Amino acid sequence: MNRASALKSSRLVLGLSMAVLAAASPAWADVKLPRIFGSHMVLQQGQKDRVWGTAAPGEPVSVTIDYQEKRATAGSDGKWSVTLDPMMVGGPHTMTVKGRNNTVTFDDVLIGEVWLCSGQSNMGWNVEQANDGDLESRTAKYSKIRLISVPNLGTQEPQDDFRGAGWELCNPQTVKQFSAVGYFFGRQLYQTLGVPIGLIDDAWGGSACEAWIRRDLLKGDEAYKPLMERWEQMEKDAEKSNADFQKRLDEWKVAAEKARSEGTPEPRRPQQANSPMTGNARPANIYNGVLKPTIGYGMRGAIWYQGESNAGRAYQYRDMFPLMIKSWRDEWKIGDFPFYWVQLADYRAEKADPAESDWAELREAQTLTMSKLPNTGEAVIIDLGEDKDIHPRNKQDVAKRLARWALARDYGIDIPYHSPSFKSMERNGNKITLTFDHVGAGLLTFDVVPPVGFAVATNDRKFTWAKGRLVGTDKIEVWSDEVSEPVAVRYAWADNPVCNVYSRGGLPLTPFRTDDWPGVTAAKK
Repeated sequence: MNRASALKSSRLVLGLSMAVLAAASPAWADVKLPRIFGSHMVLQQGQKDRVWGTAAPGEPVSVTIDYQEKRATAGSDGKWSVTLDPMMVGGPHTMTVKGRNNTVTFDDVLIGEVWLCSGQSNMGWNVEQANDGDLESRTAKYSKIRLISVPNLGTQEPQDDFRGAGWELCNPQTVKQFSAVGYFFGRQLYQTLGVPIGLIDDAWGGSACEAWIRRDLLKGDEAYKPLMERWEQMEKDAEKSNADFQKRLDEWKVAAEKARSEGTPEPRRPQQANSPMTGNARPANIYNGVLKPTIGYGMRGAIWYQGESNAGRAYQYRDMFPLMIKSWRDEWKIGDFPFYWVQLADYRAEKADPAESDWAELREAQTLTMSKLPNTGEAVIIDLGEDKDIHPRNKQDVAKRLARWALARDYGIDIPYHSPSFKSMERNGNKITLTFDHVGAGLLTFDVVPPVGFAVATNDRKFTWAKGRLVGTDKIEVWSDEVSEPVAVRYAWADNPVCNVYSRGGLPLTPFRTDDWPGVTAAKK
């Protein structure tokens, strides 16, 4: 064999060997990360932050940021994750994620404070719709506040990712459609702390609490059996409805084709009725479609504004709301992270006489949650609502009351944050003396001197408006000339109560009742 033939033969052998090796090697897929990660994002400072994504099974992946590199190998399902060491406030940094086949680079990454902004429409209500929305958006020039919104998707299938614009710098354009409460909350934190702020908005207007909870948690609890049975029947009905619609659609296609061939007018296409199956009330729908893709992202805590859609089942909310919070904490795996919510505002027409109220019962359920779970707090806004609008425009003060909780409890700022709350009562003849916690420098009344909004009742459970007077710094004495032996007191117990008691720190007294008589939603499941 001459030299040329030998060279040709060796090249052929080498080519065959390379082909065999290529056939034996796995097809390396591109490394990918969910949309919650991206350029301009804020990572939570001071804690171990998890980063995750997908690659080919068995593919090595490295993540590099701020002088640290973490490595992982994709599992048989193609999923990988790393945990970053805690980082100090700062940036901008570049995060580089490398696989065998590609490199993903995220620029302008800041380290700061991250908060989840969740709930229904009053959390989703955007800056442009809030008080002075035009002025607020024009002044929203905060390059170190970063925003990301998770689109609404209702599904029973857990999602690993979501569609959306990704992280954006806060500016007059990007802020317009962002959560007003979320933005004003984040702005207050930024102005007070001077650190980068990341805000995740995943609110869905009109959503029910059960849609934010894993289905197995509801299905496995006897307390929610009637609720789940209703939905199971609705799901069966929807399945039948879909089958009926498909049959009508198939028949229409045949008739339409025949009409076209004969040159006659086509029959009207059948329309399918809107289905609650992909909506915001079906158990677990929002959990799977909206919350799940973000679970595990490093954050300080969550703010929440929801409850209107569950007011008709307020007693059930007493357990469902804490269940939701606990389940989120269990899955996030960062401990009992701060969870602060907004108590329902005053709404609907004022009533001349004391009456029962499902909204009052929902507010009570929200307040009770603070005694059931640690690291929780409630922003009372009984003075900020509008009787004819379920969406009060004053989101600035709502956000400030939430921010007080975070600044005081999580960042060590010495400011009033907890609304005064009922502590105890003592009866003396026809008068009852009420004692309150969290009064700070003392209680005061707004607009008029006497305390307004109290009602008293005897054992007949019929309430009558009461007179009142402040006693010292933490007490209020109430009575009615029409009630000789009062046994129970209620304050601001109405859809839209007229009430006027505050702490000297400017926070309204929390609505309460001293009785435990069954309310109008006690039997609603």
